Amino acid sequence: MGLFDNLAAAALSKLGGEQAAMAQAALEIFKQQGGLSGVLDKFNAAGLADQAASWVAKGENLPVSAEQISSVFGSDKLADMAAQLGISPDTLKNKIADFLPIAVDKMTPNGEVPAGSVNLLGTLLSMLK
Repeated sequence: MGLFDNLAAAALSKLGGEQAAMAQAALEIFKQQGGLSGVLDKFNAAGLADQAASWVAKGENLPVSAEQISSVFGSDKLADMAAQLGISPDTLKNKIADFLPIAVDKMTPNGEVPAGSVNLLGTLLSMLK
C-alpha cells in the first residue's frame, strides 16, 4: 500500500458506513482505470460517450444506469469490490450510477478534462460532507 493509499484510508476512516464504502469504491475505480481520463475512455469505448461528455461539460448531467455501470466496469470486478466493501453488488452499481456523474462533474468545473492530475480524494471528501 502506497503513501496515497494510506492517506486515503486514513481520511475515509473518518467517514462512516456507506459513505466510506462509496468513497473507497470511487477511488478504486479511478485507480484501476488510470484516473479520470481512463474512466472517460471506458465510457466512450462502451458507447456511452454522450453521458461521459455531459458530465464533463457545463450544464445538466445525463444519467447512467446500474446496468450500464456493470457493462462498463464488468460485473465480476464490481462483485469483487462489493464483497470487499461489505455491500451487495446491486447496491454498489446503483450508488456508482448516482455518484459517478457528480464526481466527474466536480472534477471538471471548467467543462474540460484537466491536463494534470485531479485531486480525487479532495473532490470525493468534499462531495461527502
